[in-house]
Amino acid sequence: MSNTFYIPDVLENWKWPRRINPHYLEVKAETAAWMRSFGAFSPKVQAAYDLCDVGLLSSLAYPFYDKARLRTTCDLMVVFLLFDEYSDVVNEDEVQEMVNITMDALRNPHTPRPRGEWIGGEVTRQFWELGIKTASPQSQKRFIETFGSYIQAVVQHAADRTNKHIPTIEEYFEIRRDDVGMKPSYAVLDLEMDLPDEAVNHPTIQELSVLATDMIILVNDMASYNKEQACGDENYNIITIMMNQNKTDIQGVMNWVSEHHKELEEKFMEIYENKIPKFGEPVDKQLAQYVDGIGNWVRANYQWSFEGERYFGKKGLEIERTRLVTLLPKKCSNKIGPQHPDGSKLLSHADVGSHTIRVNV
Repeated sequence: MSNTFYIPDVLENWKWPRRINPHYLEVKAETAAWMRSFGAFSPKVQAAYDLCDVGLLSSLAYPFYDKARLRTTCDLMVVFLLFDEYSDVVNEDEVQEMVNITMDALRNPHTPRPRGEWIGGEVTRQFWELGIKTASPQSQKRFIETFGSYIQAVVQHAADRTNKHIPTIEEYFEIRRDDVGMKPSYAVLDLEMDLPDEAVNHPTIQELSVLATDMIILVNDMASYNKEQACGDENYNIITIMMNQNKTDIQGVMNWVSEHHKELEEKFMEIYENKIPKFGEPVDKQLAQYVDGIGNWVRANYQWSFEGERYFGKKGLEIERTRLVTLLPKKCSNKIGPQHPDGSKLLSHADVGSHTIRVNV
């Protein structure tokens, strides 16, 4: 088997160009300071998250937001990463406990979390306490609903990981559409609007959202595969699933991804250009902005995959240019979960000294 593979340029003809929020660097610094204030990670893991540059992802995904709303989206990316880091190192029951804590924190953002509780509860509470100040009532309701679906799907992911289950293609997309986190990410496209449920939940808009999410999943899995296979964590990736199900190699799957992405793109553009439902103003104008944001998310995720250092380190821009990836050697898992002083996995509220510090906008 070749030790290199070619990543197709699936967004070569995508309508949405790269755009970035002018508040990127300022808000990135504020969110980073807030995250560090919790002391929730070891220095090594903190450094790894700094390389992820979640501020870059948010600034690409929400290029037109003002500073306050961009801060909400940047903080949300921290919450995503926090939940991902913790849930990847504990079992299904512990993930469910994290889900319960997180949802309670979202529903009670003005009530400090009890000491001794998992630190993610207080992180989530502080994120949402600030976020609701610039979020419309409808967007608040929709965010809580969709975030609940996201983290509940992570429980299923934990169960599959524990059982070393490689899902079918259909099973994978069904779960991944929830646990990839795009539903709450789309929900915060609506922070400054007040779109009614009948617009956002219209079957055509939902279909558009699923098509965009599937394109994001494909790019995410292409970008993350090399790192995951090196750490023995590649079972939950479309590349592994396709190789297992279709008895093909990495490049064969990459070719399939390219063709499937093209089909998704064609369907998306057909709906976007010809089938967006009408409700009358001001809903139509807001819905057009919302749908444009969904299309832009596809571009934002793609650019971040190469411009950030989460997947390719400092070689991302070179790989974006050449499209060639060299397989990393297999090694022991370097997924370092947050640690108690006694060596157990989960930090609690009582383990960090400055959990109530907030860097305000």
